[in-house]
Amino acid sequence: LKQLKFPPTAPLPAAFPPGTFLMMLFLPSVVMALLLKTALDDARLLTVPDGVPAPADLLDWRPFGLVLLWLLFQALLYVLPVGKVAEGMPLKSGKRLKYRINGFYALLASVAAVGVALHQEVDLSYVHAHFLQFFASAALLSALLSVWLYVRARALPGEDLAPSGNSGFLLHDFFMGRELNPRVGAFDVKFFCEMRPGLIGWLVINFSMLLAEMKVQKLDSPSPAMLLVNIFQFLWVADGLWHEEKILTTMDIVHDGFGFMLAFGDLVWVPFTFSCQAYYLVSHPNDLSVFWMVAIISVKAVGYYVFRKANSEKNNFRRNPADPALSYLKTIPTATGKSLIVSGLWGVVRHPNYLGDLLMGVAWSLPCGFNHVLPYFYLIYLLLLLIHRDARDNHQCRKKYGSAWDEYCRVVPYRIFPKVY
Repeated sequence: LKQLKFPPTAPLPAAFPPGTFLMMLFLPSVVMALLLKTALDDARLLTVPDGVPAPADLLDWRPFGLVLLWLLFQALLYVLPVGKVAEGMPLKSGKRLKYRINGFYALLASVAAVGVALHQEVDLSYVHAHFLQFFASAALLSALLSVWLYVRARALPGEDLAPSGNSGFLLHDFFMGRELNPRVGAFDVKFFCEMRPGLIGWLVINFSMLLAEMKVQKLDSPSPAMLLVNIFQFLWVADGLWHEEKILTTMDIVHDGFGFMLAFGDLVWVPFTFSCQAYYLVSHPNDLSVFWMVAIISVKAVGYYVFRKANSEKNNFRRNPADPALSYLKTIPTATGKSLIVSGLWGVVRHPNYLGDLLMGVAWSLPCGFNHVLPYFYLIYLLLLLIHRDARDNHQCRKKYGSAWDEYCRVVPYRIFPKVY
């Protein structure tokens, strides 16, 4: 109660964040509902599942042990002295943390581990058959991790804390994360969770769904739709891990604390909702014509080009604005000494990287057809997330850059979609 800053008999103050508590209930409920409905033969939105499994049915020691073993395996790969060491952005104290960049090697090692499992005739379709139990295990572990993060942050000095996660209200700070860069020695917990167990685990889930589709649908080979989903999403994760160093300039790493929001997002939301298309196709096969395959691949290619080119220019410019290789970029100077890019893709919309990400999301969903909206959950979620992130970014940049930001918005009036928004 002292954490909540009100006496036991007093009413909740206006600053008490009930929305945080609701979000902590809402997020796991959304994942559970998505998994339950996607598994139904009739996956229409108005179709009601038979019921929610009892807690005793959700928590199974074997899936729990496998999820825990997966986390430990990825942690072992993270600490191996392979790959280069990069410096993060300067902290408030001026200090720059060092990060081991070896995520792509972790992906290759994980692929090799899956190959060994197949050689040993391990039934990876077990993941599909016990998908709810795997979700519940990951959710429990993310909650336990969040508790540990909150407790350990209570003894830290102010310079190690994240402003957004230190309001003084327990639930809010637990959700947002009190500590900016939680570390055990050189092991950075936030950086590890951001790119490793959830993203690579998502690919393992996708592959298990591919095997489950062949088993359930009695196929000799995966369907073209399932292959496209697996290949597209594998390439997206592989690209992200190949450019792993670039996330050191992102909002999650630089500004946000590491609490339940990011822990649940990294370990549960990403692998269990982003694999929605592959999970859907196991029970809802969709034949694709050559025309549709070419069209979908084209959308993916355009989206990837826009996404990667925009992100590369932004991250290279942030790290070294004076790089001669970036001299072709037009910019607007600001009072902070930094400049805002207003040419190329960044002169068309303020967030061309968001536009590319959305186009790739379209390509991920189209192989599932148009019979149900559930395979488009990721796309809808991503659209809402990026619109919210744009509003958040706009607020912070206007406060940071002042009149220069107003000039930037005049020069680049569209946020994500050219001529639309």
